[in-house]
Amino acid sequence: MLSLETAALNSAREHYQDYVCDARIDRSEPNDNHVHSQAEIASDFAESLDDTIHDQADKLETLRTIDFGPRSTVGEGAVVKLSGRWFVIAVSTNRFKCQGREFMGISTMAPIYEAIEGAKAGEVIEFNGRTLTVEDVA
Repeated sequence: MLSLETAALNSAREHYQDYVCDARIDRSEPNDNHVHSQAEIASDFAESLDDTIHDQADKLETLRTIDFGPRSTVGEGAVVKLSGRWFVIAVSTNRFKCQGREFMGISTMAPIYEAIEGAKAGEVIEFNGRTLTVEDVA
């Protein structure tokens, strides 16, 4: 998860730098409205990527501080098999593979976390009108 989020942060930083460079107008050359418009758009993109960079940095900090030790109930740092799918309770991520299994990170702020928090292996929970089984907690 750490390498996945580090790569996302590095990508966001690269895109941010590209847009910041595109937002600068070369004042030594004549510029028309098109150049100003493009610079303004690039500036808006850079600003939105700034938020993404901060979000990614926060995710990395969270991942560095979580205790991923064994668990018997669902909580932060737990690995949970929920109705056939594996999740890591930490930060939201795309799907990733680890030791041959596919996982997805979910945040403690995700609505599903509220439904499974504190659950033990074998418990059945309701979420969005669906019945889900907590098959394993590690």
